[in-house]
Amino acid sequence: MSSRTQAIEQKAEELLRPILDQGSYELVDLEYVKEAGTWYLRAYCDKAGGITVDDCEIISRAFEVKLDEADLIEEAYILEVSSPGLGRPLKKEKDFIRAMGGPVEIRTYRPIDHEKEFCGTLTAFDKDTVTLDLDGEGGEKVFPRAEIALIRMNDFD
Repeated sequence: MSSRTQAIEQKAEELLRPILDQGSYELVDLEYVKEAGTWYLRAYCDKAGGITVDDCEIISRAFEVKLDEADLIEEAYILEVSSPGLGRPLKKEKDFIRAMGGPVEIRTYRPIDHEKEFCGTLTAFDKDTVTLDLDGEGGEKVFPRAEIALIRMNDFD
């Protein structure tokens, strides 16, 4: 990620925080990315009990005003405000805390015991490791964080 992209994300988050705080919303993630030649500013928000489409619309309208006032982004972009969804990646400590005791999926960079995908219940984590109960498929397994390409909430379907 370029320093320019990071700066846009940081400033956008500063503009978004007061809007979210006012409505008791939580910022799960914010990203500024280019996909297929188009720039996207995406804010993934949540709240206790779950976020609705109406909530996303309220946040989006208020955020759009703030972004226009700040004239933060020079090029054309698409603003998206949405729920992080069930399959959202766990990135921050609060994500891991929220997912504790629930179903998660881990994908590793290299095979571990001939497998690269693992589903189980998140039972522990720290800065170096993540532990899953593999739901009867081998008991508890500890994964070094350096070996994890992706960890996200999952419903095992």
